[in-house]
Amino acid sequence: METEHNIKLTASEISQLWAAYLDSSLSHCIFTYFLEYVEDTQIKAVIEKAFNIAQTHLQKLVTIFTSEGYPVPHGFKVEEDVNLSAPRLFSDPFILYFMHHMSETALGFYSIAKTVCARADVQSYFSECIRELDEFETLSKNLLLSKGLYIRSPQINPPEKVHFVKNEHFLAGWFGRRKTLTVGEISNLVVNFQRNALGKATMIGFSQVAQSKEVRQFMKKGKDIAEKHLTVFGEVLKESDLPVPMSWETGVTSSTIAPFSDKMMMFMTTALIGLSIGFYATSMATSFRKDLSLNYVRLSAEIGTYAEEGAKIMIKNGWLEEQPLSDDRDRLAKG
Repeated sequence: METEHNIKLTASEISQLWAAYLDSSLSHCIFTYFLEYVEDTQIKAVIEKAFNIAQTHLQKLVTIFTSEGYPVPHGFKVEEDVNLSAPRLFSDPFILYFMHHMSETALGFYSIAKTVCARADVQSYFSECIRELDEFETLSKNLLLSKGLYIRSPQINPPEKVHFVKNEHFLAGWFGRRKTLTVGEISNLVVNFQRNALGKATMIGFSQVAQSKEVRQFMKKGKDIAEKHLTVFGEVLKESDLPVPMSWETGVTSSTIAPFSDKMMMFMTTALIGLSIGFYATSMATSFRKDLSLNYVRLSAEIGTYAEEGAKIMIKNGWLEEQPLSDDRDRLAKG
């Protein structure tokens, strides 16, 4: 029987640690670039905190991989993937908003990672990550609030009493009078609008600076898809006389010199796509109106196809790092 100290890492644990390394190495590169150009001292302090967190995570992950006899993932490196002499591509407010979004998605990732890991030291690592990211998310959100940049969800008037659904009209949405939106549906629409607004602005910037024509075209297509999704979500909010959140196009400068490698920008974009598919699935499951569910299915299929195009570009250029594989027993049996 193995002791806790000698228990080998499971496939689930390796998967989460591997993904965490790629995420932390990517974050380290992004924060290194942001620190070169940010001017607001408060925002700079937030980035410095995030930079230190990413650096600590990388050190801990390297220790785990080497002690277990696993090769350390290549990930992303400042000397390979960042051009620190490139001009500023994003404004300070956009950088702060981007940082806050990164902390939100990281919190979700680390929470899932902890639940699928059993070994005590790995659980402890992800628990510490959750604590750090929770503090950072609050810090960045409070700074957005203090600067008047945080985008709040719409407010609604409180109902007079609790109601229960009485007929199937509650599920309608294609024909006739549509029911007003539930607070859950509003939340989904607003959050998905905000994420697409951030994605659109990011891809506008990347389309300006990508070195490969193929990557530039991929980013332009992503910008167009995000614009379409913004229109879909915005129209539903307008139909219910609810405010549409602001967009972030003005947060992108006119620079045409790449701060990041095409490999890194492609990874960031495909990661955003993957997150969107997950968010749309959750939104579909928590939306009662049929027209909303259909929208999420349709939009998910569209970005799923787009994600496949991105994966093909990354594979063709040798940019897609492969996770550790299980043994091929058939090949081993052939000798």
